[in-house]
Amino acid sequence: MCFPLAFLSVLCGKIQFVMVRIMSDSTAKHEDGYIRAGLVAAWPICLGFIPIALSLGVLAQKAGLAPWQMGAMSLLVFAGGSQFITVAMLVEGASAPAIISTVFMINLRHLLMSSALAVHFPGISRRFLTLFAYGVTDESFAVNMTRFNQGGWSRFSALTLNHITNATWVIFSVVGVYLGQLVPPGAAGVDFALTGMFICLLVFQLRGPVFTITAVFSLICSLVAYLWLPGNAYVIVASCLAATAGLILKRTLRRRRGHS
Repeated sequence: MCFPLAFLSVLCGKIQFVMVRIMSDSTAKHEDGYIRAGLVAAWPICLGFIPIALSLGVLAQKAGLAPWQMGAMSLLVFAGGSQFITVAMLVEGASAPAIISTVFMINLRHLLMSSALAVHFPGISRRFLTLFAYGVTDESFAVNMTRFNQGGWSRFSALTLNHITNATWVIFSVVGVYLGQLVPPGAAGVDFALTGMFICLLVFQLRGPVFTITAVFSLICSLVAYLWLPGNAYVIVASCLAATAGLILKRTLRRRRGHS
């Protein structure tokens, strides 16, 4: 019981620190309203995070991760897709450099999301920006960008949204590890759960011909690289080639539509 109590203490301290930063900022007016708005915007994301985080925790436990390791991963990485891939690569016995390189490339999209959000934070201190950037995810980015573009959205509300969703993800991914201890190996298709999760993620991304062609090209690259390259290098090679091909295809089609 020592770990859960210590972990929750650290997490509560993190949330308290964020709230203190919001309340103590000299430019913050109507702080309660800002926090309330952030909470209202965050709860749909939190509801979506709970089952996914629990699934991640269960799969991580089957991969041999302890609760503190899952908690540390969620705190330091906080990127669902990357964490699922990390668990999958750990199961396959991938090396640390291969895992780090793969996660780095997948998370490069955060650079683009943060750059897009930057226009809404002119003249803001680096301390605030660092605290805000830590909590940027696909979901929080989508909600914050929509609210900022609509107008009337405070950076303090955005910060609250980021860190409430972060806390939800961290807590329930750790809870998932404890739940995984109650599930016997192979029960209820647990061994196929990770594969099924990635199939679902892939299907949700097939939103048009460009995405479908890129997925097929990625499959071909993975198979060819798997046969010719040692270890898990095929994951990195296939990811780079497929991402590059998808970008080139998208830009080519955009140019043709522009000339037509």
